[in-house]
Amino acid sequence: MQRPRNGAIIAAMKVLGLETSCDETGVAVYDTGDGLVAHALHSQVDLHALYGGVVPEIASRDHQKRLLPLIRGVLREARIDRPDAIAYTAGPGLVGALMVGGGMAAGLGAAWNCPVVAVHHMEGHLVAPLLEPDPPAFPFLALLVSGGHTLLVHVRELGDYIQLGTTLDDAVGEAFDKTAKLLGLGYPGGPALASLAGDGDDAAFSFPRPMMNRAELDFSFSGLKTAVMIEVRKAEAAGTLDARRADIAASFQRAAIDTLVGKAVKAAERVGLDRAVVAGGVGANRLLREKMAECFPGDVYYPRLEFCTDNGAMIAVAGALRLADAAECREIIARARWPLASLERPARR
Repeated sequence: MQRPRNGAIIAAMKVLGLETSCDETGVAVYDTGDGLVAHALHSQVDLHALYGGVVPEIASRDHQKRLLPLIRGVLREARIDRPDAIAYTAGPGLVGALMVGGGMAAGLGAAWNCPVVAVHHMEGHLVAPLLEPDPPAFPFLALLVSGGHTLLVHVRELGDYIQLGTTLDDAVGEAFDKTAKLLGLGYPGGPALASLAGDGDDAAFSFPRPMMNRAELDFSFSGLKTAVMIEVRKAEAAGTLDARRADIAASFQRAAIDTLVGKAVKAAERVGLDRAVVAGGVGANRLLREKMAECFPGDVYYPRLEFCTDNGAMIAVAGALRLADAAECREIIARARWPLASLERPARR
């Protein structure tokens, strides 16, 4: 793997990345000279499946259980006793879960006498494609799509972000999960719905493409979700839901993806960009990738599938790019909400 060609990397250093913003415990070591050298991920899907969604207290406790063993394993794989710096997710996310990662980073930073970098979770997703052999150069358009976020961002350089659009209600990943629940699919719902959609007719139902005819670049998925609910209730009443479930899933997915791609194309044309990064869990969606390749007027970059969902590698590389901001950890930062556009460029040394 190659080191990123962008950002303020100040020396060859090994950075330990810790991700604990929600229900995945991610740990990685990124070498600013040699690239990613080790990573591990533990998913809590089985723990939360019983409840049909993430339970914050359970998530925090499992991070506490998993984090240190994962760190030990990753350091062994990287063949180092300790890193030169630590990066941890400081937000946005579940505050209790964030505190677990921040507390671990603070404690290890003090024990190892190494600097600590607080990383914005969405900046981690944004730079994840820089882990790939052919990373995008700045500037580019970023479409960040996950269970908690749907953002269109003009990325001029690291830390120089102009938000072009966001969701006014549900994030697209949340809309996938809620629609999957309406259809009686398992948890996590998004991948289950996408799989079912492969067996359906995406033209069977004419679901709305929300806000597509408006000049602004914001998203809204509540109306689409309501339209799906109405059709599900009709099918339940008629006793035809089992026969129509795949068609409903396919038609919903096509409407949601058409909306994402249409807004991304409009944003790129508006700001004059011919490069796009698509990242976040929904970035793994096959139809989204197909439609972006078909419709986007330029090159589109993705992280590999294992780095689309939350992971420690993206936090490690984001921390490496912000090493100039690293410092002794005097406080643990844990922010449930943290606008990406509020970030600043890395300090220069």
